[in-house]
Amino acid sequence: MTHPRQPQHQKPDACAFVIFGVTGDLTHRLVLPSLYNLAASHLLPDRFCIVGIARKGMSSEQLRDNLMEGLRKYATRPVEDEVAQRLLQCVTAIEADPSEPDSFDQLKARLEKLEAARETHGNRLFYLATPPSAFAPIAQQLGRVGLLKEDGKAWRRLVVEKPFGTDLASAKKLNDQLLELVTEHQIYRIDHYLGKETVQNILVLRFANGMFEPIWNRHHIDHVQITVEEKLGVGTRGSFYDATGALRDMVPNHLFQLLSLVAMEPPARFDAHTVRSEKAEVLSAIQPLTEQEALQNSVRGQYKAGMVGDAELADYRKTKDVRPDSTTETYAAIKLTIDNWRWAGVPFYLRTGKALGAKRTEVAIKFRQAPFAMFSCTPIDTLAENYLVIGIEPTQSITLQFNTKIPGPTIRTDGVQMKFNYKDYFQAEPATGYETLIYDCMIGDNILFQRADSVEAGWKAVEPFIEAWKKAGRDGLHGYEAGSEGPQAAADLLARDGRSWRKLA
Repeated sequence: MTHPRQPQHQKPDACAFVIFGVTGDLTHRLVLPSLYNLAASHLLPDRFCIVGIARKGMSSEQLRDNLMEGLRKYATRPVEDEVAQRLLQCVTAIEADPSEPDSFDQLKARLEKLEAARETHGNRLFYLATPPSAFAPIAQQLGRVGLLKEDGKAWRRLVVEKPFGTDLASAKKLNDQLLELVTEHQIYRIDHYLGKETVQNILVLRFANGMFEPIWNRHHIDHVQITVEEKLGVGTRGSFYDATGALRDMVPNHLFQLLSLVAMEPPARFDAHTVRSEKAEVLSAIQPLTEQEALQNSVRGQYKAGMVGDAELADYRKTKDVRPDSTTETYAAIKLTIDNWRWAGVPFYLRTGKALGAKRTEVAIKFRQAPFAMFSCTPIDTLAENYLVIGIEPTQSITLQFNTKIPGPTIRTDGVQMKFNYKDYFQAEPATGYETLIYDCMIGDNILFQRADSVEAGWKAVEPFIEAWKKAGRDGLHGYEAGSEGPQAAADLLARDGRSWRKLA
C-alpha cells in the first residue's frame, strides 16, 4: 500500500552548525548519521558549514577522516560517497576549551571568517554533545565573547543534551545559568525520544481522531502503563550509571515526556508555546508525595547475574567502576496520580530497567471493563482486557485489543487485536530519531523540546523518590535475575490495586 504524498518541507536557513564533543560517541552514533540522512533527503541548508570543536593538534582533514570512519560504522542506511563527501567537505576543525578562555576569542574570529566565506549570514547553532558538567562553562564562554547574542538579523541557538541536572536544585541552577546568557526560545533541550515517529504520533492519535478524544479521561480509562525496558546491562558506563541510577536516568526525561503527551490537555493551537505549556501544566499537576508515600508507591531493584537471551551477564555490583556495596537501582517502578479533572483517580504506572528479558518501549492505555450482566446466562465468566497500546521500540505500532465472539452455536468471547505497523504502510528510510530534532533546531521550531518549567516540574515529581530511596539505603532494594521481568515487588505494586502489568512479548 502506498501512502499519501507529503508536502514539501521548509528549507532551513543558511547556518553554521558548531559541535562541541565532535569526536565523541554521541556525535558518531547519532548526530553525524542524522546530518547525513538530512543531506541525503536534501533537508540541509544550501549554505551550510560544520565546525567541529576538536582537541589540540587535530586538522580539519583529520577530523573529516574521523567523522567518515564513524559514519561508515553507525549510518542507518548505505553511505553514498557523493552525499558523504558533500557533507564532510564543509567540516572545519577549530580548537576551543572553556578552561582556556582565550581559545573562545580565537573561535569567534575564525568562525566569523568562515561565516563570511560560506555565506551563512551569522546564523549559528551550537550543539553541546558533551558531558553535562561542560554545558554551563561552554555556554558562559560563548556568551562572554558575544557568540550567543542575537542582533535581530541572525539567530543563535543552543542545543543541550539530557540529563538536564541530577535533581531539582541542579536543574534550576543549570536553567538559571543558561537563561542569564540566552532567552528561553534560544535553548533547545534535546530528548531523543521525542524524535521517534510513534512518540510524535501520540499527539496526532489523540487530537486528530474523533473516536479517541471523547473517551480519553477518567470515565473510560482505568489506568495507564508506561514501560521502557532494556536487555542490555550497564556495560562500560559503570561510573556514570552508579552515580545516576534508573530513576534519574530515565524517568524525569524519557518517561515523563511520554506521560505528558498522553495526559496533557488539548492545546488551543499546534504551536510550540501552547503545546509546551500544556505539557508543563500536566507535569506540575502530578500529586506531590511525602517520602513515606514515595516508598509505598515505588519499587527499586538491582540485577543479579543471569542469562539475557544467549548471553551471560554478571552481577551489577561486579561491573567495572561500580561500587561493590552499591545501592544504585537498575530497575525502577513508580505509581503516580495527576490532580486534575481529566485524570482524577486514574493511576499512572511507570517502569524502566536494565538487564531484562525483553527490549520494549510502549504506552498501554487500559480502558475500564464493560459491564457484562447481559451475558450472565452464557458460559462467559470474564472478558479480555481492553487496551490501546502504542509501541515505540522495537516495533513502531498501534494495537487495539478488544473482545469478539468465537465462532460457534454458543456465546463465547476471546480477546483479539487489530495492529497497525508503521513499516507496513510508510516506506520510510531507516533513521536515528535525531533527524526531526536537528531539522527542527535549524528551522526554529522548538515544539519537541523541553522548556525550563517542564524540566523543573519533572524533577520536582521524582524528588520524593530520590530522597526516600537515599535514606532507605539497602532497605527495600530488591534483587532480580538478569533476563527476568524484574523484581516480584513490581508486580506486587499493581496487585495491591487489583491490577497487573501488561505482559510483554
